[in-house]
Amino acid sequence: MSLFLDIFGYLTVILHGAALAAQALTVGGIASWFLLVRPLGLDVDLPIRRLLAGSALLLAIVSLFDLALRMATLVGTTQLSIAEAAGADFVPALCAKAMVALIVALLCWRRQAAAGGLMAILAVLLIVAATGTTHAVGRLDGRPFLALMGALHMLGAAVWIGGIPYFLMALAETSDRRGLGRIGKRFSAMAMASVVVLVTTGTFMAVNYVGDWDALYGTAYGLMVMSKIMLLAVLLLLGAMNFRLVDRLAGDAATPLLRLRRFAEAEIGIGFTVFFAAASLTSIPPGVDLDRDRVSFQEIAARLTPKWPSFSTPSHGDLAIPALQAALDAGAAAGRQRLGQAFVPGTGEAPPRNAFDIAWSEYNHHWAGLAVLLIGLAALAERSGRVPWARHWPLLFLGLAAFLFVRSDPENWPLGDISFLDGFRDPEIVQHRLYTMLITVFGIFEWRVRTGRTASKSAALMFPVVTAIAGMLLLTHAHSIGNVREELLIEATHLPMALCGVVAGWSRWVELRADPGAARVASWVWPVCFSLVGLLLIAYRET
Repeated sequence: MSLFLDIFGYLTVILHGAALAAQALTVGGIASWFLLVRPLGLDVDLPIRRLLAGSALLLAIVSLFDLALRMATLVGTTQLSIAEAAGADFVPALCAKAMVALIVALLCWRRQAAAGGLMAILAVLLIVAATGTTHAVGRLDGRPFLALMGALHMLGAAVWIGGIPYFLMALAETSDRRGLGRIGKRFSAMAMASVVVLVTTGTFMAVNYVGDWDALYGTAYGLMVMSKIMLLAVLLLLGAMNFRLVDRLAGDAATPLLRLRRFAEAEIGIGFTVFFAAASLTSIPPGVDLDRDRVSFQEIAARLTPKWPSFSTPSHGDLAIPALQAALDAGAAAGRQRLGQAFVPGTGEAPPRNAFDIAWSEYNHHWAGLAVLLIGLAALAERSGRVPWARHWPLLFLGLAAFLFVRSDPENWPLGDISFLDGFRDPEIVQHRLYTMLITVFGIFEWRVRTGRTASKSAALMFPVVTAIAGMLLLTHAHSIGNVREELLIEATHLPMALCGVVAGWSRWVELRADPGAARVASWVWPVCFSLVGLLLIAYRET
C-alpha cells in the first residue's frame, strides 16, 4: 500500500487531466451541435457523432478508473470497509459522471446525437457532476458560489477548446465558400463568449482560492495559477489571429483556410495542456489555506538570479544514500547490526539528501542546460541556411538522454545499489525515465527527418508531439524532497521551462503544417524557446 500511495498523487493528476480533456470534448461537442451545426444546417452528423461518442466513452472509462483508484486508497489507508468508503463525497460525483457519459455515448451510437434537449441536459449534468471533485466541495464558506464559478469555468473551457475539433470538422465538410464564413463567424462568437466566462469566473476563483498576492508567487497553487494565465495568454493570441482570418473570410470567400486550421490545432494542444495544469491545481491545497511554508518574493528572486554554473561533480560515494549504505554495510560486516538498505523506493518516505546531493543535482542541470542551449543554437544555425552540418543537431539529444539516464537518480542502477526494476517504485524516477525515453525517441526521429533518411510526414510530427508532451508533463512533475519550501523554489524554476517546451512544440507543429508565411515565423520561435530552456537550466541552482 505504501508503494501505491507513493504513486497515487501523480497518477490522480494524469487521470484528472485526461478526464477534463474528454469532458471538454464531450460537452464541447454537444454545445457545437446546438449552437453551430443545427442553426446552420450543416451535414456533419457522422464525424461529430463518432468523436462525441469516443470522447464520452473515454470520459466514462477514466472516471470509473479514478473511482476505483480513490476507493482503493481510502480503504487501504483507513479502517473503513468498502461499503463505508462508498459514502465519500467523490463517489456519487464520479459515478454520476461515468453514467451520464455512457448515456451520451449510447445516444450517439444510436444516431440520436440531436435527441431534442436531452443532450443539452446531459451536458449540464456532466458539468454539475464534475464540480463534485473540485476544491469547492471542501470549502466551508461560499461553497455554492465557488461551485457555480467552477461549473461555469469548465463550461466555458469546453465550449471554446472542446468545440474547436467540431469547428474544424464543420470547415472540412463544407464546400460552400460563403458557408465557411458563416461557420467561422458563429464559432468566433461562441469562443469570445466563452473567453468572457473563463476570465470572469477564473478571476473570482483566483481571488477566493489564492487569497492574496503573496500566495500567488509564494505557494505551489499560486504558481500553477500563474502558469495557467500564461498559457491562456498564448491561447488568446492564437485566437486573435484566427479571429482576423475569420473576419477576412467573411468578407472574401477566397481567403485561404490552411493557417486558420493550423492555428486552431495549436489551440487544441495548448488548451489540453491547460487541462492538465488545472488537474495539478486540484491535487494541491489552495494558497489561501497555506499560511506557513510560503516563499517570499526575495527568496524567489535570489534563486532565479543567474550565477556562474558549476561543472564539477562530487564523488558518488559522498551522496547521502551511498554514504549511508556504506555505513550500514560496514556495521553489518563488523557484526554490530543486521545488513540493511539505506533507502527503499516506494515506501512513501523522501530520500535523504545532503550538500553533495544538491551539488550533484546542480551539476546535472548545468550540463543538461549546456546541451539544450547548443541544440537551440544549432537549430538556429540550420535555420539560417549557412551551416549545412548543423542539421545533425538532433544527435545531441542522444548524448543528453544517456547522460540523464546515468546521473538523474544516482541511488539507482547503474550507479547505485537499487536495481533497475525496483527504481520504478518511485514516481519521480518513473518520470525521469519517461523523459529519457521521450528524448531518445525524439532525437532519433528528428535526425532522420533532418538528414532526409525518412520522408514520412508522421515522423516529422514526432518533434512537436514529444516536445509538447514533455512540456505538459513537466507542469505536473513532482519532486520528492521533504522540504515544502525547497520544493516550491525548484518548481518556480521548472515551470518557465515547461511553458517554453509547450510553446516550442506547437510552434514546430505550425511550421510543419501551416502556410509558408506562418511557418517562416514559427521556424524561429521554437529554437529560441529551446535556447531559453538551456539558459534556465544553466542558471539552475538549489542553494
